[in-house]
Amino acid sequence: MSLAGRLVGTPLVLGLRGLVGASPRWLGCAPAASTRIYFANHTSHLDTLALWSALPGWLRRTTRPVAARDYWGKPGLRKWFGASVFNALLIDRERSDPAADPLAPLAEALAGGQSLILFPEGTRGREREPAPFKSGLFHLATRFPQVELVPVYLENLYRSMPKGAHIPVPLTCAVRFGAPLQRIDGEDKAAFLQRARAAVVALMNAGPAAG
Repeated sequence: MSLAGRLVGTPLVLGLRGLVGASPRWLGCAPAASTRIYFANHTSHLDTLALWSALPGWLRRTTRPVAARDYWGKPGLRKWFGASVFNALLIDRERSDPAADPLAPLAEALAGGQSLILFPEGTRGREREPAPFKSGLFHLATRFPQVELVPVYLENLYRSMPKGAHIPVPLTCAVRFGAPLQRIDGEDKAAFLQRARAAVVALMNAGPAAG
């Protein structure tokens, strides 16, 4: 994160918490310096900011959101925030080169000891419960078995700023962190993705819905 990004990042975090709360709830693990993939449900343009803001400042410096290039890569303020504040990894949702590995930049970041924020649904939904997960999380988990896989549920952001909205509605939101997903030897992709999604759904029901 650049100096300008650090100067903007702190008031951004405070502003978000003042607007929607986005308070962290560490239910199954604690903040740690270990390399992790935080994988969460995706319903709002605020999701990336909310999850990133819920991490302690010392973790935000080594945790990179994975974001769509067609949204965060457009010239202007959004692109500056993605690069300078979040240090986001931008990926192409529609691959122009079928031979290219879309996970290559993510794998490079993990190999370098950086953590990731990932939304396995691939796009924003409109429901409280996440849609089926796409395969990227499985492939990263297979390549990097030492990386901790931490499920996260973003509560109420689907109401605060749902798909299609441009201005957030002030509501009390929460970011729930669960226990790292354990590996199962020989588990196939479909079973793994179902289990990962179930871990996020379990956090959805881990407490009262935020008001």
